[in-house]
Amino acid sequence: VQLVESGGGMVQPGGSLRLSCAASGFTIASYDMSWVRQAPGKGPEWVSRINSNGGPTYYADAVKGRFSISRDNAKITLYLQMNSLDTEGTAVYYCAEAAGINGYGPNWGDGTQVTVST
Repeated sequence: VQLVESGGGMVQPGGSLRLSCAASGFTIASYDMSWVRQAPGKGPEWVSRINSNGGPTYYADAVKGRFSISRDNAKITLYLQMNSLDTEGTAVYYCAEAAGINGYGPNWGDGTQVTVST
């Protein structure tokens, strides 16, 4: 199982980024998937979840209305569109198999760094 996150970078507050998660050795289309983030010095925080068929979707209160999760099962890719980013969005973002509504499995990729700063 390999999950590879990409799309991170540095952005100013109010900016946007689109993260991607590509899977290999893992039939991503068969699984509910989550995005998880970990800020410096903090534990993992569940961000969002999407069912295997593309819906429904769920979001942490901290990102609701600003982030949007989606997937393209044909391209075996998961996405996270992040708008109106604030400094609280600074973290390493990971994709993982979902576990429950706001949980996640143990297999993560290396993550992609998002830094929101002036």
